[in-house]
Formats: sequence, C-alpha cells, structure tokens
Amino acid sequence: MAEEARPAGGPPSGTDLARTGAGVIREASFPQDGPSVSSLLDAYLRQTETEKAEHGVAPRAADLPERYAREVDRPAEALAGMRVLVASVDGEDCGIAVVSGSPARGSEIKRFWTTPPARGHGLGSALLAEALGQAARPVRLSVWEWRDPAIRMYRRLGFATAERWDDRERLVCLELD
Repeated sequence: MAEEARPAGGPPSGTDLARTGAGVIREASFPQDGPSVSSLLDAYLRQTETEKAEHGVAPRAADLPERYAREVDRPAEALAGMRVLVASVDGEDCGIAVVSGSPARGSEIKRFWTTPPARGHGLGSALLAEALGQAARPVRLSVWEWRDPAIRMYRRLGFATAERWDDRERLVCLELD
C-alpha cells in the first residue's frame, strides 16, 4: 500500500544535518521522504501559483500547471542529482530547499520554502544556511518581487541583484559570490 502524502513526514528518515532551536534539518532520503517532499512541493507550487494570479503574472487555475506534475508526483526522479533538504519541527516536515549545480559552474537554490506556520522562528534561515553551507559558488536563486521577507533575508546574507537568466516578468534574480 502506498504511503499517503502528508505534511508530517513522521520520524526523520535521513541523517540530521543541523539541529536548531527552530527545528531539525536533514537531507531527504528517497523513497522514505518521497511523500513528504511531494506534499511540501505541492504546497509551495500551489502557493506560488496563487500569488502569481493575485499579482497578475499568471491566470488563476484550479490545478497546477502540467510542467510541475513530475516534481510533485515523482520527486525522487524529478530531483535526482540534486540535494534536497527538509526542515521539520516536532516531527512535522515544514520546509524544503533544493540545491542543484556543480563546483565548475556554481549552484542554484530553488523550491526554497517553509510552511506559513513555521515562518518567523528562524527555521527558514537555518534551512538556507544549510543549503549554502555546501553549495558551490556562485549561488544563484530567483524570487518573485512581492516576496519581501524572503528578499530581505537573501540580501542580509549577501545576495545581490544579478544579470537576469530568467525572463519571467517580476522575477528577481539574485547571486551570492
């Protein structure tokens, strides 16, 4: 019987990378973390699509765009070769960061997100610090311009506006050397 996707990932299946006052950060282990990673990605992508519609960047839709189906349905396959970090508080998975790249060309952080109840307690900062800890430089990421708290956090860490590599309207491209 397939395990049901849910925000609570149960007991951590990977090795804890960091324990903070805010929670625990670990590297995802597939297939054990598949349902939790899928649930976090689905929540992140749905929130992003809702915000894009609210800001006039994309039409409002009941379903996620098809281009995201593989990430949500088969995260181990879609994210193969990438470092997937999961943050949890009291055994509930509530944050994710995906890091791709190589020492030769640098890294990209994407799908960085914490659930709304987990925000404001330092968990996102701890998750991002763990993602940056082993990321090859330069590190780049993109963020929607209306996500002010995230942009402020990135700038505090030294990210600067970079030459655009993505031409989507209202997307801010940032880089850390």
